[in-house]
Amino acid sequence: MLFYEIKVNYSRQTGEDNPGKVKETYLVEGFTCADVEERVMEVIKPFIFQGDCEVQSCKKVQYYDLIPTANGEYWYKARVELITVENDKETRRAVSILVQADNMLDALHTLKQHLASLDCEMISLAKSPVMDVIRATE
Repeated sequence: MLFYEIKVNYSRQTGEDNPGKVKETYLVEGFTCADVEERVMEVIKPFIFQGDCEVQSCKKVQYYDLIPTANGEYWYKARVELITVENDKETRRAVSILVQADNMLDALHTLKQHLASLDCEMISLAKSPVMDVIRATE
């Protein structure tokens, strides 16, 4: 199964009185952009205030791993170099990992625990624009 990052624009009830335009990014597991667009629309349909929802972009993305947590509010994108040694030759491969956490320190802690058994080096950790991850089993 592949992952797609899809960006949508729509009017949503943002406060007590006035709806506002929002731009949200979702990571969706699916086979094609058409497939994931349909799934995102099902998820956000209850939140659309009025009018249509516009898909701004849909692109295939690759993550080495996703680390969800029970109550993490945000998603953080980590870049990590995986280090392997074969026949005295060191090979490094940079990968992206998405970690769910309440803040960057929690994300770093969760990531360190998850990668404890691997030989790797952290390159970067930053807050991701991803609002939610929609898996194929949902």
